[in-house]
Amino acid sequence: MNNKLSITYLILIITSFFFGCGGTVTGQNNNTASPSSLSLHVGNEKYFTIDTRESIVAWTGSGVHGKQNGSVYISKGELMIENGQLMGGTIEVDMNTIENKHGRDNNLIKHLKDPDFFDVKKFPISTIAITKITTVNGENKTVTGNIKIKGITHPVTFPARVKVNGGIVKADAEFVIDRTKWDVRYRSGKFYDNLADQTISDDIEFQIKIVAKK
Repeated sequence: MNNKLSITYLILIITSFFFGCGGTVTGQNNNTASPSSLSLHVGNEKYFTIDTRESIVAWTGSGVHGKQNGSVYISKGELMIENGQLMGGTIEVDMNTIENKHGRDNNLIKHLKDPDFFDVKKFPISTIAITKITTVNGENKTVTGNIKIKGITHPVTFPARVKVNGGIVKADAEFVIDRTKWDVRYRSGKFYDNLADQTISDDIEFQIKIVAKK
């Protein structure tokens, strides 16, 4: 296993959430699948469908020897907008799409999909469900949502920037989760002694870029 390993979709992840006040995600989703929405609210003007080709979740993990980063893609989702304000939303992240700069078929990515990490075969989907939004000022929000990874759900609160312009919503976010809360314990100093230079940080950083349309 690469000692430079660092964990994503996110998650969820995860965490496809939306919204950072600091910086935006670079790059573009190369998935060929057409944008999709959660069918429950099709035709409801309050709900904006996430464009899965323009939206992306980027991840960064770190160890003693440095950082690794990559992406994971949103499979479907929607944001609820009322009177020009974000009121809620849901996102599903396809954990099978985890990748780094070398693509999806390399030893690091294969290991991230194993039970040591995200056990993607058993838990192929991670989700984010927005439960609360507070306006800080203008486009700047504080968002709270439930992130589900490996069948485990925990709340996360993070700053977000959300811009609503006619029929398009653009949202960006940055936040950090402690992976061990979602039972991702591989080489965690909290659970294993004497790891020395093989220790992997418990923190996973996420940058999320969301584009949603009517």
